Amino acid sequence: MTTVAVPTDRHFITAWSAVSPYGVASADYARGIVAQDAGDSRAVPVPDGHAAQEACLVPGFEVREVLGRAGTRTMDRATGLAVTAVRELFDEASREQRPVPVGTGTALVLGTTLGSAQSQHDFAMASFTGQKPYDVPAQFMPNVLMNCPAAASAIRFGLKGPNTTLAGGRPTGLIALGYARRLLAAGRAERVLVGAVEEYSPSRSWIEHHTRGADESAGPLGEGCALLLIEPGNGIPAGRTALAELLAVDVRVDVDDELATTAESSVRDALAAAGVETSEVWAAVGGGLTGRVGHVETALLRRLFGADAVTRVDVHDRIGDTAGASTAFQLAALLATARRTPEAHGRPAVITSVDRDGSVACAVVRLLGEAP
Repeated sequence: MTTVAVPTDRHFITAWSAVSPYGVASADYARGIVAQDAGDSRAVPVPDGHAAQEACLVPGFEVREVLGRAGTRTMDRATGLAVTAVRELFDEASREQRPVPVGTGTALVLGTTLGSAQSQHDFAMASFTGQKPYDVPAQFMPNVLMNCPAAASAIRFGLKGPNTTLAGGRPTGLIALGYARRLLAAGRAERVLVGAVEEYSPSRSWIEHHTRGADESAGPLGEGCALLLIEPGNGIPAGRTALAELLAVDVRVDVDDELATTAESSVRDALAAAGVETSEVWAAVGGGLTGRVGHVETALLRRLFGADAVTRVDVHDRIGDTAGASTAFQLAALLATARRTPEAHGRPAVITSVDRDGSVACAVVRLLGEAP
């Protein structure tokens, strides 16, 4: 018999995983993020034919070596990164004797920019280079769809709850977080795995090269997948630690070409919804975009929260530009840093993202490190 969750207004982050340029384990990411060598980039050289000379890659990541040969023959890089992140979250929970249930009660909400740009490029190219337009590798067709990573993860691990893929630019991880909250509040799921994935590939490097603003610096691109386990306050199993409470998520678009005003309204409205004053905020983690748009975001966070709050968590300089996965990595970095900083416990923190197209998002969490 299918059980229906009892809706609650309080939602908590109780676990997380990150497959990152530091490695496939969450512990690798945590150690790298909190290391004292600030700005230590994970960039490595990439082969000729890419738009840049360096990128921040998940070290040694080959899908079939990491996940085994069963069910991975046609799996592309983005799908492999997502499946690995789900596996790591489940494995760590099991090692701590707090396994995460699967089945109909567990939903998966995964953000992305557009899925795998390389898979889409290769499939389309085959249509032009084959003897006939339909001479395409049919077995790779699922990889062309942007929901392939979420679908493959659900199939592999038996996640039978709502399965959703969202594409919303750099703020995608926060958009996915808001979606997950609505699933829980409506009783559509008992728990939600929520995050975002981004692969590095030659195709993505050229897309970024041609879409980057003239005023933006050409820093290295990054890749990986970060996931959070979100559970309602009345559904956290005994023994599982609540790492943070999700207080508010605000998403909007600047339609009046007044980005500074829109971004400030988003942050202030999120703080108001969370019942938090600017003076209470322990850390404010920005989206890391450079150029005019990034300057607007950074200047706003510094003015509202001060330089100390803005510099407490360092993400993008270390793992590169992870685009649609950036906000998920910001949240994971915040949790990793706060866990090693006792004075952060009980304090609120802010995560923001601003994109070139005017998309703006802000989330407010309260860092816990202990059961609610």
